[in-house]
Amino acid sequence: MKRYIHILPFLFFVILLASCKSSKNVVKTDGLSPYLSSKVELTVPHGETVLTVNGTMKMEENEIIQMSFLMPLFRTEVARIEATPNYLLMVDRMNRRFVKATPNEIRDYLPADSYKRLEKMIRDAAKPGGKTTLTGQELGIRQLAKAKIELYDFSDEKISVEPTELTSRYRMVTMEEILQLLMSL
Repeated sequence: MKRYIHILPFLFFVILLASCKSSKNVVKTDGLSPYLSSKVELTVPHGETVLTVNGTMKMEENEIIQMSFLMPLFRTEVARIEATPNYLLMVDRMNRRFVKATPNEIRDYLPADSYKRLEKMIRDAAKPGGKTTLTGQELGIRQLAKAKIELYDFSDEKISVEPTELTSRYRMVTMEEILQLLMSL
């Protein structure tokens, strides 16, 4: 269980790409459902081993992308990442801490329109023959270029994606603390 704690910073950084503000008033012209869900497999090289964590992804286009990562065997949530055009929330369930950042707070780390870019990557992966495996390098994460995230078993059925609410048991930390954890992998 302890070795899966090392994967949490990567989980957080994956969705950093989804935090820059974009317009919510986009009209759908392609006839696709605004809802998308899938299963997720995250693989991160860690020293001589490779760590793999499974989870789920839910997306309501132009509104929210939510990823939940589960501990193997016990199937309990170890991390949740929630991105909207207005904020990024990263929750470490194991250590009961979180970061909530606005696009202005993370603009030094990411390019403009990162939220739209991630949404497009997910939408493209759901298409027949789409690229379903994304590397850390493709996501703009140089430090974890060899890590990869695979999206599979897509559904475009209507889903409910409720914003995450945290109790007072969770402690807010800074973006720098999360990035320091990432660099220590």
